[in-house]
Amino acid sequence: MKRKSVDLNSDIGESFGLYRIGQDEEVLSFITSANVACGYHAGDHNVMNNTVKLAKAQGVAIGAHPGLPDLVGFGRRAMEVTPDDVYNMTVYQVSSLQGFAQLHDENLHHVKPHGALFNMAAKDPSTAEAIASAVRDINASLILYGLAGSELVHAGKKFGLKVAEEVFADRAYEPDGSLKSRAEEGAVIHDLQIAKERVLRMITEGFVSATDGTDIPISADTICVHGDGAQALAFVKELRAMLLSHDIEVKAVTQA
Repeated sequence: MKRKSVDLNSDIGESFGLYRIGQDEEVLSFITSANVACGYHAGDHNVMNNTVKLAKAQGVAIGAHPGLPDLVGFGRRAMEVTPDDVYNMTVYQVSSLQGFAQLHDENLHHVKPHGALFNMAAKDPSTAEAIASAVRDINASLILYGLAGSELVHAGKKFGLKVAEEVFADRAYEPDGSLKSRAEEGAVIHDLQIAKERVLRMITEGFVSATDGTDIPISADTICVHGDGAQALAFVKELRAMLLSHDIEVKAVTQA
């Protein structure tokens, strides 16, 4: 029987100017792919360059993490944007990070939308297709990360991209497979043991418990832990150890 494998990713590079967010250097020791903020919701040119450098040193696959232009709201507030807006902001941000990757003789590995843009693309086909077409037009070999079973995953496949279906270690799921709104209590899971049990079940059984107690089917190619959380380092460290202890290989998603 083929050994199971899964990617462990985290959103990093989210500091800005004098503001420091996350424990990027430590988190990079345990993840296999990094979603690097591209300056719209977080990050700046200095942080982007340094984060790419750090990720390369750790052998971590580097991905662009484009978001809505909302530094104050950390990209987690929905905005009224047209498909053209979404296409152009994706091209702008991914291309910026690609430039820094080239400076360090690295190839960009994937693209994963951030926050509200990610959630909008999960449900709205036009937003999803704008992102997928932008990724294809920049570099058709990039892997598109999207919420498992979402419109973004469907759009990526429609545009001929390799897609990675993403699940979340630290988020609650609604019965339709969407993530519970952060505006509601219980949206973020802080109990590490519960998170570990949920992740293991998603990988080995293909199911996750929704907020109403029902089990929903889910496909897990990559697991996300949010890098801005206070427990981010503990989560990635413990999750990696748990996966390896169950003979699940932890490695970046590949084109194979």
